[in-house]
Parts: sequence; C-alpha cells; structure tokens
Amino acid sequence: MQSPGESKGCLYIVGTGPGNLEQMTMKAIRAIGESSYVIGNDSYLAPLQPLLGGKTVIRSSMGKEVERAKKAVELARDHVVSMVSGGDPGIYGMAGIVLEFVERSGADTRVEIVPGVTAASASASLLGSPLSGDFAVISLSDLLTPIEEIERRLKGVLSTGIPVVLYNPRSRGRPHNFAMAMEIAAEFRSADTPIGVVRNAYRDGEEIRITTLSKAGDLEDWIDMHSAVIIGGEESRIWRNGDNVKGIITPRGYHRKYVY
Repeated sequence: MQSPGESKGCLYIVGTGPGNLEQMTMKAIRAIGESSYVIGNDSYLAPLQPLLGGKTVIRSSMGKEVERAKKAVELARDHVVSMVSGGDPGIYGMAGIVLEFVERSGADTRVEIVPGVTAASASASLLGSPLSGDFAVISLSDLLTPIEEIERRLKGVLSTGIPVVLYNPRSRGRPHNFAMAMEIAAEFRSADTPIGVVRNAYRDGEEIRITTLSKAGDLEDWIDMHSAVIIGGEESRIWRNGDNVKGIITPRGYHRKYVY
C-alpha cells in the first residue's frame, strides 16, 4: 500500500512470523535489508540479529506501541524504516496502530505491510491439521478489550461449532482467563473435544501438548503468554497410531463427497 506524495522514505511494517528466520518470508528479509532503521519490541528484534548489521536499531518494550508508531512515521519521511511485528503485523500486530497514526496525523508517508506467519498457522502446523476449514481467533488479553466482551465473543464463536484459537491465554496479570475460556467451551463442546497447545512455536523451548477439554485444566499452570491454544471443532478428532498421539485432524468435508 502506498500513499502518493513526495516523501523520500518508506515505512515497512514487517511480520517476522513466530520468531525463527526460517519462517520469515523472503519479502520480509528484503525489507529489513533495505532499511536504515529497524524498530521494534526487543523480544521480536532478538531473533533478527543476523539481519541487523550496519543498521540503527531502536528497541522498546511492551506498552510502547504508540511511541514506536510515532517514531517510525517520523523517520520514514526521509529514511527507509522497518517496524517489526511478531507473527503477521495485521493480526494483533503493529499495522493497525501505525496506520491509525498515519491517518490521524495526516502524514504523507509511504507504507507497505509485509505479511508473516501467524501464531495460529504456526501452531496448527505442529499439531497436524486442526484448522483445515473455518475457524476463529480470540485473544484472552483484556488489556485493550473488556473481559465481558471477550466472554461474549467466546460464546458466539464456540456456539458455531468451528475450531477456535486462543491467543494470550494466560499471564501473571490474568491467571484465570484460560480457565474461564475452558468453562465457556464446556458449555458448547463435548468433554472429548481435542485441545492442542503449542508453546514457543518454532523457537527455542518449543513444546506441544494434546489433550481433551475435560483434562485441559491439567495444563493451566504450564500455559503462558508464549502459548497458543486450539480448541477443536465439533468434527475435530485426535489422530492416533495405536496408543501414540500424532496430532489433531479437523475434516474439511471430503469424506462427505468422495470415497477414499
């Protein structure tokens, strides 16, 4: 996306995926390579060290998104800048706040959004095929969204029978949100509904757990902000080879049309 004008610079909003260089797109790597300035949360910048040589790196912490957006837009008037965002920048990422700032400030800034692998797709790939059809994504973080609204949305999407991905499932500041989500899930899903959890997908410390809704509480103390939780849909099943759990499969519907 570009805005017409005389700006000499460019602002890339770059999705870095789950935090592993191998999971980044070639476009994302090229955008960072073209940039004189790279801005982002330190946790997202850390895996990018091999790409940051000779660049001015501006690091900030969580909660400083508005300040990062403002700085990036200012620098992009005369420089090529990459604002890095974990996963995909347009999905719980930095694209929204940057574009809002550009819109409200009236800045004549050339902006290009570079998509990345999401936590949902990264986690799903490690669990098998739990999201092969329609699905929904809900963040359990009530930092920007009231908990009452999160509960309403959970009930709405769980009532449809499709798989649901939970971002930001549990933290020290909101230790009970995961349990709340499981209680709501139990209103709409059977006790044997598959639950898949991936912590640190494609990063150091990667761990994968597969269980059922009735036993999800056993994972509560293990789940954290680096985890993504997938609640299976009405047709989802745990894929087993004998006693060995291989993953989760959500049929897309081929079995209703084809013989195989």
